[in-house]
Amino acid sequence: MGKLTYGTVLRADFDDRTLWHLQAVIGSKMRRGESFHFSWKDDNSIGGGSSSVWVHPDCSMMYRFHDSRRPVLNRAWLDALMKSANSHTGLVVVPEPSDPGGQVGSGVELPVSI
Repeated sequence: MGKLTYGTVLRADFDDRTLWHLQAVIGSKMRRGESFHFSWKDDNSIGGGSSSVWVHPDCSMMYRFHDSRRPVLNRAWLDALMKSANSHTGLVVVPEPSDPGGQVGSGVELPVSI
């Protein structure tokens, strides 16, 4: 289970595969100087509900992964997450679609655009 830390006040747990994809999308938007909301459902162990943060290029974020190996990323999922991030609702974690042949290798730069 990976952790996303936002500033010093918020930590959120995501499985490593999801967190790698989120890092690619968030990093892409921040490199372009774009701000957006990022929202997710909270685990029932912390009361359920949901959380949301305003992500901007000056915010402090840290990604900590349980496993040090970077997975092959799913291009279709990156595109779906970026589409979400560019919408009026902001980035939300959507289910990973199947994407045969559209994988992005671990050593590849991840330009994501929609």
